[in-house]
Amino acid sequence: MQRFRRILRSLWAGILGFLIALAGSVVLGALLTINLKTSPRVPWWTLPMAGYLWLLWRYLGGSGWPRGTSESRRCSRRANPVPARILGWALLAGMLAVAALAGLWVALSQLVKMAPNPFSDYSRYPVLMAVSVVVMGSVNSPLTEEAGFRGYCQTWLEREFRAPVAVAFSSLFFMLFHVNQGLEWPKLLVFYLVGVTFGAIACLANSILASIPVHVLGDLTFFIFIWPRDAARRLVWDTGADAWFWIHVAQAIVFAGLAILTFRRLARVSRGVRASAGGRVSGLQVNSS
Repeated sequence: MQRFRRILRSLWAGILGFLIALAGSVVLGALLTINLKTSPRVPWWTLPMAGYLWLLWRYLGGSGWPRGTSESRRCSRRANPVPARILGWALLAGMLAVAALAGLWVALSQLVKMAPNPFSDYSRYPVLMAVSVVVMGSVNSPLTEEAGFRGYCQTWLEREFRAPVAVAFSSLFFMLFHVNQGLEWPKLLVFYLVGVTFGAIACLANSILASIPVHVLGDLTFFIFIWPRDAARRLVWDTGADAWFWIHVAQAIVFAGLAILTFRRLARVSRGVRASAGGRVSGLQVNSS
């Protein structure tokens, strides 16, 4: 019975992450659709979307009704202050991981036939609208997905499991949330590793304020440099492996190694900072405030 309850609590944590992330993506999609149908050259939709995200962020952090859940919501959002040393190493680890994942995506897209990302065809938008889509998409997803999956979901999972297991499960839920971008296994693998990256940062820093800027960087990188070029890539089985293919393979390997070393350094810095502050960290285990 205890194991069954644990499974139910874990599933609820994943569902909660989905609901919070959907609260952002559904409204974004609706406002963008209305804007495109009414005045596609004027991206007015960004103002109500920004206001909505601000209200959602505050509510998830404890504002509003019911007041009895304010403290629980504040802790679950996990937007805790981050010491400068931890933040610096977290950002460096995240940037290296994003570089590795970008190289991995490009290399895999030349090994396995994948449909182009459905959200990267900017040619159908006027210039200002295309810019607004990239900018607002790179704000909405980091705020809602980090609060949902690395905040509420992972925080709840860490009450049931050791932190590495909680990160693994929250990353699985994060991957499943992105199946609308395609069911090809390379896409799912990269999204899972993205989830592991963000989850490890949030866990070691004990705050999504460290994972949000890395998520923004990742979205901008893929929105601008990776996804728009997916349709033009050719499989190495058809055209042979050119120099750029091997460059991206090397990019994935080298930056992954550097990212792992930096994450290990981040873990040591986190342990030191938490210990000096009276916190308790064991491996990836970080107690939520």
